[in-house]
Amino acid sequence: MVTDDYTSSQYDQLFRREGAARYVQETYGFPCSPQTLAKLACVSSHGPPFHKAGRFPLYPKTGLDDWAQSKIGPLVRSTSESSMCRENTGPR
Repeated sequence: MVTDDYTSSQYDQLFRREGAARYVQETYGFPCSPQTLAKLACVSSHGPPFHKAGRFPLYPKTGLDDWAQSKIGPLVRSTSESSMCRENTGPR
C-alpha cells in the first residue's frame, strides 16, 4: 500500500493580503488593512512573514497569529499600569 507522506494537517493555511487583514481583524479584534500589510512588507521587518507566489504575497496563518499576538500588550488593570509596561519594554 502506498501512502502519501504529506497530509493536509502539515500545510499551513495561506491568505492573500486582503484575507490576511480580514483574518487578523476578525480573530484578534484590532484594525488591520491590506494597505498596512503592503506597507509593512515594503518598508519594515516588523510585519507578518509571507511567501511570494509570483507577484502575490501569501501569509501563513501561523505567521499571522504570531505577529498579531506580538502586537497585543500584557493584561493590565489600569492605564497607569499600561504606561509602566511600555517604559519597561520600550516602544512596540
